[in-house]
Amino acid sequence: QVQLVESGGGSVQAGGSLKLSCAAPGYSYSRYCMSWFRQAPGKEREGVAAIDRSGRTWYAESVKGRFTISQDNAKNTHYLQMNSLKPEDTAMYYCAANLGGDCNAVWWVSQVYTYWGQGTQVTVSS
Repeated sequence: QVQLVESGGGSVQAGGSLKLSCAAPGYSYSRYCMSWFRQAPGKEREGVAAIDRSGRTWYAESVKGRFTISQDNAKNTHYLQMNSLKPEDTAMYYCAANLGGDCNAVWWVSQVYTYWGQGTQVTVSS
């Protein structure tokens, strides 16, 4: 069983920055897709960004140019650097893992992910 442990959420004013971390100790896969999703109250969960083992990245249009997903393979940890935050970025953020799979065109589909973190709240005030 793989556990994903998130950290780094909080409250900031619009224009500020936060960095989320997702640690997944104890696994080693030659292929994977690690992603961040978010869910605001009353809205569906949406894919924010994804990264595969080679470092290729994918982003939702709403965060391109503001968010950056990265990883430290030695630490089995991936990150989401969020800059120029907007009130509409307010949501619970979840990391997700598709171990043994690829990101490609379906990275934003929540059903392809087997493992999920507990979520970390991000609140952006205007």
